[in-house]
Amino acid sequence: MTGEHILAIDNGTQSVRALIFDLNGNLIAKKRVPIQPYYSINPGWAEQDPQVFWDAVCQACQGLWAMEGVDKQAIAGVGLTTQRSTVINLDKNGTPLRPAMVWLDQRRTEGLDPVGGLWGLLFRIAGMRDTVRYLQAEAEANWIKTHQPDIWENTDKYVYLSGYLTNKLIGKIIDSVGCQVGYMPFDYKNQDWAKPSDWKWDAVMVEPEMLVDLVKPTEHLGYISKQAAEATGIPEGLPLIATAADKATEVIGAGCLEPHIGCISYGTTATINTTHKKYTEVIPLIPPYPAAVPGAYSLEVQIYRGFWMVSWFKEEFGQAEKREAERRGVEAEVLFDEWLHTVPAGAEGLVLQPYWSPGLKIPGPEAKGSVIGFGDVHSRAHFYRAIIEGLAYSLREGAERTEKRSHIPITELRVAGGGSQSEGALQITADVFGLPVYRPHIYEASGLGAAIDVAVGLGLHPDFQTAVDAMTHLGDAFEPNPKNHQMYTDIYERVYMKMYGRLKPLYNEIREILDQKKCHKTDDVES
Repeated sequence: MTGEHILAIDNGTQSVRALIFDLNGNLIAKKRVPIQPYYSINPGWAEQDPQVFWDAVCQACQGLWAMEGVDKQAIAGVGLTTQRSTVINLDKNGTPLRPAMVWLDQRRTEGLDPVGGLWGLLFRIAGMRDTVRYLQAEAEANWIKTHQPDIWENTDKYVYLSGYLTNKLIGKIIDSVGCQVGYMPFDYKNQDWAKPSDWKWDAVMVEPEMLVDLVKPTEHLGYISKQAAEATGIPEGLPLIATAADKATEVIGAGCLEPHIGCISYGTTATINTTHKKYTEVIPLIPPYPAAVPGAYSLEVQIYRGFWMVSWFKEEFGQAEKREAERRGVEAEVLFDEWLHTVPAGAEGLVLQPYWSPGLKIPGPEAKGSVIGFGDVHSRAHFYRAIIEGLAYSLREGAERTEKRSHIPITELRVAGGGSQSEGALQITADVFGLPVYRPHIYEASGLGAAIDVAVGLGLHPDFQTAVDAMTHLGDAFEPNPKNHQMYTDIYERVYMKMYGRLKPLYNEIREILDQKKCHKTDDVES
C-alpha cells in the first residue's frame, strides 16, 4: 500500500469521471470526460460501442496525472462504479460481440412462452403473471437470443458494463455483487446467482456458464494489469476493490447508512433509496437491490424518467431560455430555477403525475403522464414548477410505501444527482415531504461512495460507520415551510393520490386503441 488517496472511476450515463479522494472525503482532483449516452438505429433502441466507455475511462484517468497536487504514489487503491443495467456480450477472448445495450433501451420481446409448471401456477394464483411477463419482455437477453441467435450462440460471458470495465482494468472477468441490477437470474435476497430451481432461469434465457464470478463490495477483484496501466496511467499492481452500481454508491456517498435517512437522487431516473439490513420488497416481486454495504439492501422506488423531464421540457418548451442562457453563459436550468421563485407553491392548481414512461407494477404498464388543472393563469413557469412538484409527490408516495413495508419512518433526506444543484427543487422537496433536506458536501456522491468501499476494503477505515462519518458531511440545509407543506399535503392526499386510480381506465382505453392501430398497420403491410 503506497498512500492514503483513493481513485474512484464513475462511468455514468452522460460522462465518465476519474476522481481522487482523501480519507476525509475531500476531492483532491477530478477529470470529467463527456460521452454520447447512446445511439439509436431504430426507434426506442439505445446502444453504444463498449470501446467508447473504455476510451473515456482511459482519457479521464490520464487527465488526472498532469494536474497539480496529484501524486500517483499516494493512491492506495481503485474503485469502479458504473451506470446500471447496461449489458454486453463477450466472446471467449473477452471481446464484445455487439454494441452494449444501454439501460435506456426500450425494445421488448413479446410472445415468449410464459413461465410454466408450479411457478406459473403460483404466479397465476397470486395475480403476478402479468408482472412476470413484463420482466420476460423487458429482459435484454431474451431479445438478443430471439433476434440475434448467432451472437447469442457465440457469447461466452454476458456481463454488465461494470464487468466489462473490470476485465479491461485487471484482465479477469469478474464483478461485484453490488453491481447486479437488471434482468438477470440473480437472487436478490441471498445476493448471488439464483439456484437451479428458481423461476428466473425460465424467465431470462441466460445459461449459467455465461455468468461471471461475484465478490462482495469491499473485497478484492484483482490488480491493475500492465495493459491497463499503459492505457490509463494507473500504477500497475494497484488493487481494484469491489464497490457497487452508481445509485448504491451514491446512497452511502450521501451519508445514508441508516434506514431512517432517505437518499433522493434527482438524476435521469429519479429514485428514493434507504439502506436496510433486512430483505424487504417495497412492491411485491420487485426486489431491493444490493447496497454498497456487504449483505445490506437498498430499498428503492424509481420514477423512470425523473429529471429527464427537465431536459424534455427544455427541448420542447424552452427554446427561448436556451438562447438566453447561451447569451448569459449559463445553463438553461439556471433560468428555469429562477421561475420556481415566481410561481407560488401548488402551481396555482396545476398538478402533474410524472408517468411519462410506464412502470412495472406501480404504476402499471398502461400508465401515462398526466397534467390536470389548467387555466388561463398558467404559463410555462407554472408547468415547470408542476414538473418539479410532481416528481416530489411521486417520491413521497415511494417513501410512504417504503415506510409501510419496512416499519421504519424516514426522518430526514439527502438529495444527490444533477437536480440537487437546483435550490428551488430542494426547497420544494423539503416542503412536499415536510422534512429537512440536506445536500451532500460534494456533488460527486456516487464516486465518493465508491471511495468509501475502497477505504473499508483496504482497512484505511475500520468499518462503514467510521468511513461514512469521516468522509461524508452535510452541505446546504433546506427546512420545510409549514404553510407550503400543508398545501402540498392537501394536494397530495386529496388530488395527486387519486389521479392514477381514476385515470387508469382511460389509460387502458388508450393502450387498447393504439394496439388496434398497430395491428391494422401490420395487416396493411402483410396484404
